[in-house]
Amino acid sequence: MTKQTSKKIPCVAVIGSGYWGKNLIRNFNQLGALKFICDKNESLLDQFQDQYPDVEVCLAFSDILRRKDIPAVVIATPAESHFALAREALLAGKHVFVEKPLALDLEEGAELVELADEKGLTLMVGHILQYHPAIIKLKELIDTGELGKIQTLYSNRLNIGKIRAEENILWSFAPHDISVILMLLGEMPEMVYASAGSYLQQRIPDTTLTILDFPDGVKAHIFVSWLHPFKEQKLVVIGDKKMAVFDDISEEKLFLYPHEIKWVKRIPVASKAAAEIVSFEMTEPLRAECKHFLESAAQGKRPKTDGEEGLRVLQVLQASQASLDQNSCIISLRQSPIMDASQSKNQTKGLKAEKAPFFAHESVYIDDDALIGDGSKIWHFSHILSRSSIGKNCNIGQNVVIGPDVTVGDNCKIQNNVSIYKGVTLEDGVFCGPSMVFTNVYNPRAEIRKMDQLRPTLVKKGATIGANATIICGITIGRYAFIGAGAVVTKNIPDHALMVGNPATQIGWACECGERLTDKLECPSCGKKYQKTGDGLMVID
Repeated sequence: MTKQTSKKIPCVAVIGSGYWGKNLIRNFNQLGALKFICDKNESLLDQFQDQYPDVEVCLAFSDILRRKDIPAVVIATPAESHFALAREALLAGKHVFVEKPLALDLEEGAELVELADEKGLTLMVGHILQYHPAIIKLKELIDTGELGKIQTLYSNRLNIGKIRAEENILWSFAPHDISVILMLLGEMPEMVYASAGSYLQQRIPDTTLTILDFPDGVKAHIFVSWLHPFKEQKLVVIGDKKMAVFDDISEEKLFLYPHEIKWVKRIPVASKAAAEIVSFEMTEPLRAECKHFLESAAQGKRPKTDGEEGLRVLQVLQASQASLDQNSCIISLRQSPIMDASQSKNQTKGLKAEKAPFFAHESVYIDDDALIGDGSKIWHFSHILSRSSIGKNCNIGQNVVIGPDVTVGDNCKIQNNVSIYKGVTLEDGVFCGPSMVFTNVYNPRAEIRKMDQLRPTLVKKGATIGANATIICGITIGRYAFIGAGAVVTKNIPDHALMVGNPATQIGWACECGERLTDKLECPSCGKKYQKTGDGLMVID
């Protein structure tokens, strides 16, 4: 997270003034922030010196690093140099805007994110489409339910033009589309697989088709090519109410199609409707992106496309490349859906770290990407599913299922025959009695998939849930609350509340030690005294 809070717009140096760098130079100059241009091409620098006489130029990146009056750099060099240049700039104490991709290796990308966090510097990745007014409007349409439930996405980025030898089409074109799709859906895919064709240069794909499978059943298809007779940049989003098309080549940019699929005699029949042009205020996306970087660096705010967003894109790219390298096989992508800064940093470290020492009976099955804390014990026939995290010193009984995507805090005790499903979070010190039940969908049907209707449940620190109790999804159980055996909990529970029955009703208050409090809110066992608050009870010091 950035720490600097100065609101003065920083001066920047643009590193690399070629195909895309010249556009960054133009925009940062118009924003009044361009101070320096650095490039290895001396004749190109001479041209820019004539075009921008008030801007300094240099051939050596080290000249930029030594300048204390340049707090930020913009890196628009070939992708293979991004890591080294960004790392040097961060070590020199400079904010960094780096064009996509963040790096060519996930561990290198993670190092940049960690370095920026340690030094309190802004690290931003040039995923320009997230600053496009049409994409921002499309995100709004999705979030407000205008399209209904999203079913699939198709993205085409095709052209006949600049063909690179230093990177293939996947790494050159696909980062933009991956970034937008992850942003629109708000989660990471579970599986990735890709196919490619190398027609001009051996082992350098000219076309790739990448398919992303998401946890809720959505599929995204990304087709990129620099062997296409005309330029095409389209993103199609299919919902069960409407379909949206972002066409970056078209003047109107964004369209809605209220097509319907009607079932006639059990046969789906398409009912077409005319396209609706979606209106919005159009501004230059690159200008908005450059301005956002300057504001983020000046105000100490985390940018929209920060280093961790770049890491997520990089993980999908790396998985896609692995699929290409292994004859289009399916690659499991085991990363938690969109995480916050600290989680992303810790998860990235976990990719290269050894598992912590813990005990698991030989009959236990633990998915490869599950994390188990030091000192925890897992007993017979239990299963810890993908992307789940178990804290330190937990005791997991027999025949317990946890996950996927579940977080269990430290010092928790989960007794036999308990299932903790996706959507449930246990804080530290939670006790789950034998055969108690969590739900995560309010009105499930066997024949209708409803995981998109998942309701999260939070059990706060120190709470106890008795044997055979049932916790209906979508509620919070307060700190040190005590749920009696067999109770059915249907609503939020205050801190320290003592609940029994079906439906559960409050009959008193419970101490941190588990004993029932007296009418004076005192514990007869440990002597602690409490007072009422808006959330329940709190200990009186």
